[in-house]
Amino acid sequence: MEQIEDRCELYVDGRWVEPVSSASLPVVDPATEMILAAAPDAHAADVDAAVRAARSAFDNGDWPRLPVSERLEVLAPLAERYDDVIDEFAALITTEMGSPITFSQMAQAAAPAHMLRTLLGIADEHPWEERRPTSFGGTTVVRRLPVGVVAAITPWNVPQVVIVAKVVPALIAGCTVVLKPAPETPFDAYRFVELLEGLGLPDGVVNLVPGGPDTGRALVSHPGVDKVAFTGSTGAGREIASMCAPRFVRTSLELGGKSAAIVLDDADPVRTAVGLRFASFLNSGQACAAQTRVLVPRDRRTEFIDALAAEVESIVVGEPSDPATEVGPLVSLRQRDRVLSYLSIGAAEGARAIVGGPGRPDGAERGWYVRPTLFDSVDNGMRIAQEEIFGPVVCVIDYETLDDAVALANESVFGLAGSVWTSDRDRGLAVAGRIRTGTLGINHYGADFASPFGGFKASGLGREYGPEGLDEFVEFQSVGLLP
Repeated sequence: MEQIEDRCELYVDGRWVEPVSSASLPVVDPATEMILAAAPDAHAADVDAAVRAARSAFDNGDWPRLPVSERLEVLAPLAERYDDVIDEFAALITTEMGSPITFSQMAQAAAPAHMLRTLLGIADEHPWEERRPTSFGGTTVVRRLPVGVVAAITPWNVPQVVIVAKVVPALIAGCTVVLKPAPETPFDAYRFVELLEGLGLPDGVVNLVPGGPDTGRALVSHPGVDKVAFTGSTGAGREIASMCAPRFVRTSLELGGKSAAIVLDDADPVRTAVGLRFASFLNSGQACAAQTRVLVPRDRRTEFIDALAAEVESIVVGEPSDPATEVGPLVSLRQRDRVLSYLSIGAAEGARAIVGGPGRPDGAERGWYVRPTLFDSVDNGMRIAQEEIFGPVVCVIDYETLDDAVALANESVFGLAGSVWTSDRDRGLAVAGRIRTGTLGINHYGADFASPFGGFKASGLGREYGPEGLDEFVEFQSVGLLP
């Protein structure tokens, strides 16, 4: 277990400073239920100081006015610095929020390092300024200018992935940033800011204010913020959008999901079940893109159910620092109880837990564990099929025809991710084109950092990753030149 010490300071205007109050938030080890350490719960006055520093750095400083190539030169060493501490990040995040260490090494630490290099490479070729012929014979210079002061509010489930996805593109674009990490996972954010120190960023370009919901509201409502980049629940995203709309503050909101894995009638049951073992239960089910609705053809239902049940039954639940563990504890007591409540809701609605269900996993005498659960006899209108559970719970829903499967997949307020499982890739691509969701995989699910990631409908606004992720932090300016 990574040793974590209390942090008592904020990062504002290029230096570590004391917060205005002694209020703090404990971080609890979800595997032991013991307090690990505490971090400040930043006050509105702290937020004001951070935004003012970012505002001054943007309005009066050099960073937004540097050529993009010079900003990239400043940021390039961050990739090597990150590589040096990948193992540290993995262990830290596993301790903070219970992510299984094997997943942390791959997705919580190595993936952000890969994303960082991908973003720097894309930015080097991005058309920050281009000339276009006009309809009247002249030329228009189209410029991508930094949007301004960015409030980056990040979640606890994949904290470094989202920090890198927001902070690095903002900095590349020439913005200044105030980062507020989730209260459950503040310490990896501290480590990230420490990596930024010494790169040569001007004072005020990056600021860190950890805290709870009140800190977030103070940041979102601050008149000095030009853009809010948020990842979290759909409910919180709706509140942020309503706060930003009156001031026309730009927002990008990566929110919830209830993704459908459409299993076609030509798919291999065992291969599909093996693939969904990861795609549906990654990060102990605490993933917005988890494939939590599995749609199977009715005439092959038993084959797929049996294969899925065998995979789910064999998932290893255990101590998150054990490399053999596939599902660890959930992040908090509140989250554990929320997931357990959905197990009861599913049973009351008439669904049948063929694997898992209520109760602690064998051998888990402490910690916020939930048994990996596979529900059968699920109707797509049930709450367990429509609401994001955010735990190791998967619903199997059968369908009669392919048109039925498409309709079921689209019958959701969400539209973040999805997958199609088939022996015919072209057929899978055709089906994917009918699904109202932002990202899909054929015979797998995984996000590509060179391509846009984001959702339709209640899954949010805007995109991260790829060139589209850079453009979330710019304003377009057109300058017309006469012939």
